[in-house]
Amino acid sequence: MKLSNLFLIILLAICLQARAQTKPVNIVFDVTSKDTLVHQTAVRHVMGMATAYPQSKFEIVIYSGSLSMVVKDQSRVMSGISKLLEQKNVSVKVCKVTMDRYKVDASRLFQGVEVIPDGILEIVTKQGEGWGYIKEAH
Repeated sequence: MKLSNLFLIILLAICLQARAQTKPVNIVFDVTSKDTLVHQTAVRHVMGMATAYPQSKFEIVIYSGSLSMVVKDQSRVMSGISKLLEQKNVSVKVCKVTMDRYKVDASRLFQGVEVIPDGILEIVTKQGEGWGYIKEAH
């Protein structure tokens, strides 16, 4: 009888764990650094999560020094950004205020990158909607 109860408890724990891992989540990634290692890390994190959790949504918000991530002639993560933009559950957004400050026109961005009015406001809005938050930094 004890073995049977132990088996049921273990089975229940496995089922609960499996359910917890399959519940979709929404996560916004905040990237501001000009450090290309941070850019690489952000791309790797989002790609890994987007692949592992296809029912979840992931958004990268780029502003300040990280603008070069999505500028065609400046990006050191061009291949990674291109692959992220192919994912149905990933969006890449860049701050218009930052673009204006650095005098970068939208035509210089990778196709599929969305221009938003303000990166910080986008993050705060997502958090207000219940999205998780990850700050990519070293």
